[in-house]
Amino acid sequence: MKKSVFNIAALFLGVTAFSQNIQTVTNSKGPVLGYSTDSGVKILTVGGNKFKDLNKNGKLDKYEDWRLSVDERAKDLASKMSVEQIAGLMLYSGHQSVPAPADGFRAGKYNGMFYKESGAKAFDLTDQQKKFLKEDNLRHVLVTTVESPEIAAKWSNNIQAYIEGLGLGIPANNSTDPRHSATVTAEFNEGAGGQISLWPDGLAMGATFDPELVKKFGNIAAQEYRALGISTALSPQIDLGTEPRWYRIAYVFSESPELTADMARGYIDGFQTTIGSKNGWGNKSVNAMVKHWPGGGPEEGGRDGHWAMGKFAVYPGNNFQNHVKPFTEGAFKLNGGTKEASAVMPYYTISFNQDTKNGENVGNGYSKYLITDLLRGKYKYDGVVCTDWLITADEPKSPGGFAGKPWGAEKLSIAQRHYKVLEAGVDQFGGNNDKAPVLEAYQMGVKEHGEKAYRTKFEQSAVRLLRNFFRTGLFENPYVNVEETKKIVGNPEFMKVGYEAQIKSIVLLKNKANILPIKERKTAYIPKRYSPAIFNWWGIYTAPSLEYPVDIEKVKKHFNVTDDPAKADFALVFVKSPHSEEGGYSDIDAKEGGNGYLPISLQYQTYTATEAREKSIAAGDPVVAPNVHDRTFKNKTSTATNFTDLLAIENAYKAMNGKPVIVSITASKPMIFNEFEKHADAILMNFNVSNQAVVDIVTGKYEPSGLLPLQMPANMATVEKQKEDVPYDMETHKDSEGHNYDFGYGMNWSGVIKDARTQKYHKQ
Repeated sequence: MKKSVFNIAALFLGVTAFSQNIQTVTNSKGPVLGYSTDSGVKILTVGGNKFKDLNKNGKLDKYEDWRLSVDERAKDLASKMSVEQIAGLMLYSGHQSVPAPADGFRAGKYNGMFYKESGAKAFDLTDQQKKFLKEDNLRHVLVTTVESPEIAAKWSNNIQAYIEGLGLGIPANNSTDPRHSATVTAEFNEGAGGQISLWPDGLAMGATFDPELVKKFGNIAAQEYRALGISTALSPQIDLGTEPRWYRIAYVFSESPELTADMARGYIDGFQTTIGSKNGWGNKSVNAMVKHWPGGGPEEGGRDGHWAMGKFAVYPGNNFQNHVKPFTEGAFKLNGGTKEASAVMPYYTISFNQDTKNGENVGNGYSKYLITDLLRGKYKYDGVVCTDWLITADEPKSPGGFAGKPWGAEKLSIAQRHYKVLEAGVDQFGGNNDKAPVLEAYQMGVKEHGEKAYRTKFEQSAVRLLRNFFRTGLFENPYVNVEETKKIVGNPEFMKVGYEAQIKSIVLLKNKANILPIKERKTAYIPKRYSPAIFNWWGIYTAPSLEYPVDIEKVKKHFNVTDDPAKADFALVFVKSPHSEEGGYSDIDAKEGGNGYLPISLQYQTYTATEAREKSIAAGDPVVAPNVHDRTFKNKTSTATNFTDLLAIENAYKAMNGKPVIVSITASKPMIFNEFEKHADAILMNFNVSNQAVVDIVTGKYEPSGLLPLQMPANMATVEKQKEDVPYDMETHKDSEGHNYDFGYGMNWSGVIKDARTQKYHKQ
């Protein structure tokens, strides 16, 4: 056994320094222990081995004994916990930013003052964090934006040192939504980008058709997460992309149940597996919380469940079972030793008329049929089930507002909602920092079932939750080495592999007369892209802009660049897929006497939904819109906010006067190509990766290999007629070269790709 003291002086001895007076103790045939001398925790020596006395009782308890099984330790600790402590363990914090901003839902103060005026360090804990850690016993923390990897590591160490001396010494299980994608678009990926390796995400990763690449990503991402002090990933998102208008389709792998299941398996194996461990788990593992049970993809009309306007998932094709497959055939059937995803998150949506036992239409997190009867019963899943964020909070004042999402339980009190969630079989409440409503719910359970039964139920959830701490080694050493963090996160090797994966995700759709690649030093015309004024995910106004869509200085390394099309040899036009800002609902329409619901268009030009349903499948907002019983948008009109992208293509085609036009599309969902495809000699499609990766394909540095993970519809009529829950049911676009933009289609320099991937994954 070797004992190391980490302090500033240790730097001169070649030992990495920590703050918080953290010490490490090495067992000759066991784990390294890490603890803060400020916490009051002492080291026990038993049989020549060292253990942490986390509850400071001077003896070795089972949960402190790393030689015992995870289940034995978790059951012992759960039995020692008070109801208040278990209630805190059931909480999952709201979004935390490091340091905390002065406004918004991530706001926080330091000694009563906002960060900039407080004199606090960026890695200090906020007043709010100290409160929910100490008073509410919260131990699951969601981290979003961080100032740097070093700051994130120090902040994580601060949390662990702060709570190590509290109660039973339960550490923090810090978590994150996806961080490795190139762009930030919403609250569920706002930690993205920054000083970390950048990879394809969602549809972009799906376009590689390569589960082994996803596994490699998971292994690298897990190393970076653990270096940041993060031990749970709120991912992957394995919903099926069967509804092309759905906002979150950008973050799914595919509309194929088979491809999505394989990608899910690779992703989770990569994240959860500590290489060399007997059962897969270890201190390099990251728990994967797979989402969203039982599949959030079939949203009626493409509206999203973050808002009341999108609370219903519908199954006009009776295809519920296919949406479950990525879980049952992928996430719950891993190749590695961890066997199954450690946690599951149900989506906000009401899976309309799918509860065949109770006939209840409530949000998935409230559904006893979906959680207890199916997930727990039929599919034997005994991991953690955590609600999506804020399903127990009150809804907004309008179906288009952004607040709580208590779909199907709108008229219940907050405490009653917590109780209904517990009764459904859920273990944890996402986005709740307050233990009070959980304790109220516990008393409701005691009244209905008795103290013994409900205490047993709470302990069962505690055991599930605690397994994820023990399996990832947090009780032995929750601290990170800050110097190692700086070396690991975003290191050049990881960056290179991530960038090459981005390349593999780009799909070449059209290459008339083999115009690509362009290896000679020719002159390129790259029009600036106009970005219209929009309101983002959080309702914050963004001003319009006109700027180059790619780093022109990098392009100049390959081509001469001109603003005069007459002087150019070819045009390279960067656009984004059509965007409907309203997302399917307009408060203005509702105020003017309509039902508020509008079509979500996949085309640039103004669209009128003449082929939409006469009457919606599902409807109902009992509190905010009680008189709306039909959500149809038939014969209503919408126009893409970025319709100027179409003008950019048309104008480039006209200005080039017969010279080649190459179009690069950054897409967040399927789109209609018949508006402009005939004006393009070559088309490259990417799903939110770097435009520089596109340039590297145009120049021939890399050969394209991506395949379409989704169908590209021929027109909006086929979009309206397709069924939200059914894959591959649209007429696809056929281009001037006779190619159909169907699932699995893509080209390389030799023509249409036909390889092992297209043989394995095809329409079924």
